[in-house]
Amino acid sequence: METSALVDAWRRLLINPHATWVLFEHGTCVVLTEPGEDLRAQAVELLREYGPVRAGTPAGDYGVVHPDTTEGWVVTGHHPDILTYVPPGAVAEESDFAIGAQGRSQRHRDGTELRVVYAQDGRTVPTEET
Repeated sequence: METSALVDAWRRLLINPHATWVLFEHGTCVVLTEPGEDLRAQAVELLREYGPVRAGTPAGDYGVVHPDTTEGWVVTGHHPDILTYVPPGAVAEESDFAIGAQGRSQRHRDGTELRVVYAQDGRTVPTEET
């Protein structure tokens, strides 16, 4: 999936428009609840630790969220601020098992390849005045 489509999907998926988040190549989003100076490095550090799947550990667990704000699904894992977007068409069967396995696989790739494609600093997003 192209970066611009992933960014658009995450902008619709994240509830807080002022969230600070970093997007990785295969659709994994790291939300930074306490952003520091270097968002990308901070997200890479988190994803390096919590992204790769390790058999027999909580790193293999996942949940599937069916959002109302966009097509596709969000796959959660053992870290609450690391989420993976699975777009429509990425799975042959639209079951939670297949979607979860796909999202977990994408998170694993992002957690081992660690290629950041976008960062959104919510601290600098302008607010609408009423």
